[in-house]
Amino acid sequence: MCDTEVTLEGADGLSIKLATGLFINNEFVASRTGSTLETTNPATGQPLATVSAAAKEDVDLAVSAAGNAFVGHWSKTQANERQALLLKLADLMERDIDEFASLEALDAGVIFGSCKSFNIPLAVEVLRYYAGWASKINGKVLKTPQGMSYTIPEPLGVCGAIVPWNAPTIITCWKLGPCIATGNTLVIKTAELSPLYGLKLGALIKEAGFPPGVINIATGLGNIAGQALAEHMDVRKIAFTGSGTVGRKLLIASAKSNLKRVTLELGGKGATIIFDDADLENAVMWATLGINSHNGQICAAGSRIYVQSGIYDRFIAAFRESSSKAVAGDPLLSSTTKGPIISANQHSKILSYIQNGQKEGAKLLYGGEEAPRTEGNYVANTAFTDVGEDMSIMKEEIFGPVASIAKFSTESEVLQKANATSYGLANAVFTSDVSRAQRVSGALESGMVTVNMWGGVHCSVPFGGVKQSGFGRDMGEDALESWINFKSVSYNILPEKTQAVNGK
Repeated sequence: MCDTEVTLEGADGLSIKLATGLFINNEFVASRTGSTLETTNPATGQPLATVSAAAKEDVDLAVSAAGNAFVGHWSKTQANERQALLLKLADLMERDIDEFASLEALDAGVIFGSCKSFNIPLAVEVLRYYAGWASKINGKVLKTPQGMSYTIPEPLGVCGAIVPWNAPTIITCWKLGPCIATGNTLVIKTAELSPLYGLKLGALIKEAGFPPGVINIATGLGNIAGQALAEHMDVRKIAFTGSGTVGRKLLIASAKSNLKRVTLELGGKGATIIFDDADLENAVMWATLGINSHNGQICAAGSRIYVQSGIYDRFIAAFRESSSKAVAGDPLLSSTTKGPIISANQHSKILSYIQNGQKEGAKLLYGGEEAPRTEGNYVANTAFTDVGEDMSIMKEEIFGPVASIAKFSTESEVLQKANATSYGLANAVFTSDVSRAQRVSGALESGMVTVNMWGGVHCSVPFGGVKQSGFGRDMGEDALESWINFKSVSYNILPEKTQAVNGK
């Protein structure tokens, strides 16, 4: 048992008490090695809490607990029981929405208001969506020349989820929902930069009535806890959201261990394409949101903005005015519209890209400096115009509030530019021409395309990419397949034997 707790102050003075141990077998326990991890408030640069950091021995313990739960009882549970538990967990998260939103504001710099109105409601919605699927996952009956066959959907067993720091609660539920609905057990490795939501989630998992070992949560470092999970011989699947560098390491770990299934949602360099006939006001609003939401620390951010020549100047003027309205400050406050960058390292990386953009000859439209704050990791919303295709700010994922804007003339030209990237996660198209919207959406090399909006995330719509943005899907019916094995059973139907009559 781990008796250590921390009390934090959330929005409007809300008191939040958290156990700081590893959540294994429905109990919070200290790391067997005594290792700890300090998490920092990115708005102030000051320490928030010290939590247990899982070592390999702790991951082994979590996987063992998950394996015992799966073999002992969970794999035999009925769909309605899994459904009820997911619905109960969703209800508890909804009840404690202010705590989750406060923790993401404190730990990850997410604006409290947007987290409460979007992030956590979407996480709750995803759990309810997959609760509904628990009783609807069926096989097929197939007629064959020999007779008949049927398929049986079966869970994989112990699975692992490694989640990122930028939207931890949502993305955890993207993995947890389908994993549990399909009858698997789970070990979650939280992001080292924003682990606190996981401590709250663990407490609610126990309160919801999940049997011990079904869901385990390990806070810790990626190169220790994450690696141990990826290399574990008893883990049948890893679901990962994060960087391409780590994604490649997970594939190598799978190949060197037990060939566990791996699904990857990696980076992006999304294109926002705005044609002359677009509703300009609507396009400006979504383009602003697409690059500045959560400081551009979103894999689906629309960081490349291509504007057709006929409205280019008008768009630039309107976009500049729209993006300059951001109010940087404490993400817990209702007056704040722009929170901090997650860490000092990420802060320095973004400023380095801004400097490179200026050196490479892009025109700075606005921003380009640290936001005027006396503490914390703040970067002003920044945009460059007339950005060349060979410039680093146009080619590489910055993961910050930096827009690269370029002009185009024709549909074929912008398609060539939009597809000239190693990424393929999300793109957005703005036009009033339905036929053009269909043509361009079909020609874009990405897992997702939105028309006349950006984002459009919904629990029933698959989320994922192509090319070096990864493979596999979160959300929607499509995500279920990666958590299931379909066993086929085939019958050879023999002809009726002729019975002897009168001994003949």
